[in-house]
Amino acid sequence: MLKLGEKGAILQRDKKTYAIAPHIPCGLVTPELMRRVADVAERYNVDLIKITGATRIVLVGLQEQDIDAAWVDLGMDKGAAVGLCVRSIRTCPGIEYCRLATQDALGIGLKLDEVYHGMQLPNKMKMAVSGCNLNCSESVVRDIGLVGKADGWVLMIGGNVGPRPRLAVELTSGLTDEAALDLIARLVEFYRENGKKGERLGKMVARVGLKPFQELL
Repeated sequence: MLKLGEKGAILQRDKKTYAIAPHIPCGLVTPELMRRVADVAERYNVDLIKITGATRIVLVGLQEQDIDAAWVDLGMDKGAAVGLCVRSIRTCPGIEYCRLATQDALGIGLKLDEVYHGMQLPNKMKMAVSGCNLNCSESVVRDIGLVGKADGWVLMIGGNVGPRPRLAVELTSGLTDEAALDLIARLVEFYRENGKKGERLGKMVARVGLKPFQELL
């Protein structure tokens, strides 16, 4: 039998009810999906529907006995909302929709989500993709962040917004989509092999310096 955490259920403050956060890659929804979420919320009398900062929709106030049925009715994968893993990839609308964007944030964000969402690592990892310098996805405060410029992607590492906020540092720039994805793969693997358990990527950068990461270029 699966534990509640394995079911994607998060115990709430009242110590009686639970929240679930379906996985919504890069926050893209359809009218049909929204209707399904609304139906489940009404069917199981949830207390709150919340759009999170990670572009998930969380249903708060489920009774324990309703968790399995709610997931079946949603027909959606569980979001990686807790644990030592890669969380939902955050993106802006990107060049296909935003007149200010210079790179395809949604396209590369969806590719990152497909590969990394839920991947187990030494600690949680957050990634973000911003299509221009406005940095709407807040890439500069993510473990791995991409920012689009006219000549390609800027890749930054080591940011976070935890109790001790840290700005990411620029590792390289002028990357094509393919080069950015390849470098991120090497960065994640290096972190997985060399990061200490419980150590965010930013703390690893502080511990070993930037040079080992620059050698991955």
